[in-house]
Amino acid sequence: MAESSGGIYDVLRGSFLTDDSAAKNWKIIIFIVGLLLVMIWSAHSIDEKVVRIAELNKKKRELRAEYVDTSTILMRMKLESAIRKKVVPTGLEPAQEPPQKIKVIVK
Repeated sequence: MAESSGGIYDVLRGSFLTDDSAAKNWKIIIFIVGLLLVMIWSAHSIDEKVVRIAELNKKKRELRAEYVDTSTILMRMKLESAIRKKVVPTGLEPAQEPPQKIKVIVK
């Protein structure tokens, strides 16, 4: 029991950092601190990427809605009735007779 309480007391006092084997302990502590810094950097990097993905998804939805609206407008403009309304002021009218097929015979 005395050894375990002495070990805890030594840890609390910090004597494990000043002993003869302190160099080994310092190497481990520096390695752990380095790993912790890498872990923190990685977590921040992932958070930034998640925010960027959310922004891009929002922009994608907006562009998709704009595409659907534009394609709807284009389809309405292509309708025959819309074209007839636009060409009425110029005097164009649909043909009364159907077009005739021309056959070319090459000799």
